[in-house]
Amino acid sequence: MHVGPVGSVHNKAREAATNLMNQATHIETAVSKHSDQTRKAYRTCLIASIKCTKFLLRQGLPFRGYDESATSSNRGNYLELLQFLADNNDKVREVVMENAPGNLKLLAPSIQKEIVNSCALETLDAIMDDLKDKFFSILVDEARDVSVNEQMAMVLRYVDDNGHVIERFVGIQHVTDTTSSSLKDAIDTLFSRYGLSISKLRGQGYDGASNMRGELNGLKTKILREQPCAYYVHCFAHQLQLALVAVAKNNIDIASFFATANNVVNHVGASCKRRDSLRGQLQEELVIAFENDCLITGRGLNQETSLKRAGDTRWNSHYGTLISIISMFSSVVHVLQMVIDDNPNESAGEANTLMRVILTFEFVFHLFLMKVILGLTNDLSQALQRKDQEIVNAMALVKSCKEKLYWMRNNGFDALVDEVSSFCEKHHIDVPNMEEAFILPGRSRRYAPIKTNRHHYRVELFIYVIDEQITELEDRFNEVNTELLICMACLSPKDSFVAFDKPKLLRLAQFYPQDFSDEDRLALEDQLEIYNHYVCSNSDFSQLEGIGDLAKTMVETRMHQIFYHGYWYCKIKIKQNTICLSLVEPPH
Repeated sequence: MHVGPVGSVHNKAREAATNLMNQATHIETAVSKHSDQTRKAYRTCLIASIKCTKFLLRQGLPFRGYDESATSSNRGNYLELLQFLADNNDKVREVVMENAPGNLKLLAPSIQKEIVNSCALETLDAIMDDLKDKFFSILVDEARDVSVNEQMAMVLRYVDDNGHVIERFVGIQHVTDTTSSSLKDAIDTLFSRYGLSISKLRGQGYDGASNMRGELNGLKTKILREQPCAYYVHCFAHQLQLALVAVAKNNIDIASFFATANNVVNHVGASCKRRDSLRGQLQEELVIAFENDCLITGRGLNQETSLKRAGDTRWNSHYGTLISIISMFSSVVHVLQMVIDDNPNESAGEANTLMRVILTFEFVFHLFLMKVILGLTNDLSQALQRKDQEIVNAMALVKSCKEKLYWMRNNGFDALVDEVSSFCEKHHIDVPNMEEAFILPGRSRRYAPIKTNRHHYRVELFIYVIDEQITELEDRFNEVNTELLICMACLSPKDSFVAFDKPKLLRLAQFYPQDFSDEDRLALEDQLEIYNHYVCSNSDFSQLEGIGDLAKTMVETRMHQIFYHGYWYCKIKIKQNTICLSLVEPPH
């Protein structure tokens, strides 16, 4: 056989044919090997993108940047975080950003949204797997987003397998309007989407609007028609806020007073110069008081402060505003006078109007009156916002607040007038004679009814405002004094289960006929006796503070399998108690 030169065309052709028959160099093997490398690179790039997404979602940070071009010094959180991962990981750097294929960079906003939506679906699947077929409660709130679209947010509360109270935000549903029918349809849609059954619903929590708590066509009524055991309990703390807001809005004198107080805070704090002047004047007054031996000194006293702004969603924050105005009154007057003396302009005119208003007995009377009322409800507001607050304590606090208001109404006027008069004399404000005729500014004396200053300030202001506050509290808190909540309070483990009451717990079972048959209720009476004896004698249950601790301890000691009905009580009470006492506002 003829063999040509090593580099001949014939030998090269034969070598190519031999290689073609070799499996290691086959075209399918080459394509497959290339595909594996591409898949690994894509997977590494995707994992890096998911890590960036998860980090930004957990921190609640925005993804996009103002300028995401290659020349930008800050391309946004997503791109900068991905670049940070690439700079610190060689494998990631090889497959992301400029090293990624043109169609697999995973940088487009639409890709970011897809990854976020995938994270949301995985999160919801995990929540639903944890919920399974457990009982749950819902909290619903409606609000408008930045594009002025109505939307409904929903939160689920349930007790997991370990006895822990779990609260999970599950979604936002767009609604065409906020009628009870639209909200009910939106809830049905969410239930259908996530496979939730209304037969497992055991509690509802909404705000106090008529479309939510209406007795005839409210959202709670529509759900109760389908599930009678889904009892509605309004948040205690929210009800207190609504009671305070109602008094401020319904009484024109109180509404005008709060408007003036807010204007004073805004005007005095409108510039750095005014704030510095306020601090300087306050410091001078403290020095004078110290030199005259009129200042109480001690750790934490006489700290530098400023006028406190009131919050929009917590009306008890106005209490701090009123306290700061009283304690800094002369400094506030000094700053307003400084604005007036600087130069005649619009700001000076507003300052002059404010100073004329606040240097009146009527303003000071309103100031101290609302300070006392908000002071009585401030402790109650703080206590009701504690999640570990028990229902019995909450109801006792509400009752105590009402009793204090009643006592103040009948006995507190003269003491209030003395306090207001003393404050006015200190700040050179005219104090009217309470027995003289009251003259309403700006009204003709010819047609004005004849009444004394005492009658005006005591009957038309003092008693009227307090009566309105008491009426609002009675109206807002009438539904919480129900047999259901009183019976549930008997499960409290505090002080070695001193609140335990078997008749009331047996009565509680009758509220849930779907969960307790006649046979169950007969057996429950004996089981409660054993349950009470066991938990009172077992050291594991001796130091429990709340119903949540009781549920967790029952699971840890496996007593939830023996005292099933007692554990069921705990789970239901946790839902109702938490809805009732914690001011939970789903994210808007």
